[in-house]
Amino acid sequence: MIKLIASDMDGTLLNDKMQVSAGNAAAIKAAQAAGIEFMVATGRNITEAKPLIEEHGLTTAFIALNGARVYNEAGELKVDVPLGADILPQIVQILQARHIYFELVTAKGVVSDNKVARIQNVADLLVNLNPDTTYKIAVALAAARLELMNITYVDDYAPILADPTTEVMKIIAFSSEGQAALAEPQALLEATGRLVVTSSARTNIEINDIKAQKGFAVQAYAAQQGITMDEVMTIGDNLNDASMIRMAKYGVAMGNAIPAIKDLAWTTTAINTEDGVAQAITKAIALNASEK
Repeated sequence: MIKLIASDMDGTLLNDKMQVSAGNAAAIKAAQAAGIEFMVATGRNITEAKPLIEEHGLTTAFIALNGARVYNEAGELKVDVPLGADILPQIVQILQARHIYFELVTAKGVVSDNKVARIQNVADLLVNLNPDTTYKIAVALAAARLELMNITYVDDYAPILADPTTEVMKIIAFSSEGQAALAEPQALLEATGRLVVTSSARTNIEINDIKAQKGFAVQAYAAQQGITMDEVMTIGDNLNDASMIRMAKYGVAMGNAIPAIKDLAWTTTAINTEDGVAQAITKAIALNASEK
């Protein structure tokens, strides 16, 4: 029996307009009506992710920031795994020495030191996730999306990093050159033994505490609900979904997922612009019905 479904957002639950489709929303409601809990597992902060779910009248639990924070359906914080303050200077030094643009994702919101770079990199991400989207449209979507987000622009990250009251939950770094430019800093960061470095697109890396992974977050939340990983379905498309695809009995790869995720998965569903999440949910409901 599948009792919990955890789905990624970008490239998975969201379509090429960065929205939850009517079909996916209807399927989530059908799962909930059938007694299956649905939760979102995203690299985004909850303040950015939650409105996209609520506009369909849905209430779900959230794994945010790749597992650095977990919230139950009531919005209560259940897991909190920030980056260690003592390792932040090392991360920053590695990225700045290579002139790689990056952002701090704090418990209070995103901090950026370059607004133009942020719009360009979000546009690159949108094109990468949705190849049919033109760069011009992607820039417009990125600019509109950023207006809705809680972003603080600063000239220098140093005061933020020195503030003991600020928790940095994740650092996301971007390069238009893709993984060719990001592979070396990723190796250096992973060599610390304290960090997990994943990716949600070809042009970025996401840096978290090694304990802040979607798979561990799903497992912890499921345990709190009295659910085992043999009763969990997870759905994703990229490397920051790998841990939850691997750890759940029913790991589902999107049709647009990278090959490494498809190799890990129990099965593959349709692409994100064809309601792949809805198809996976329908399969879960049918599987449960067949077992009754």
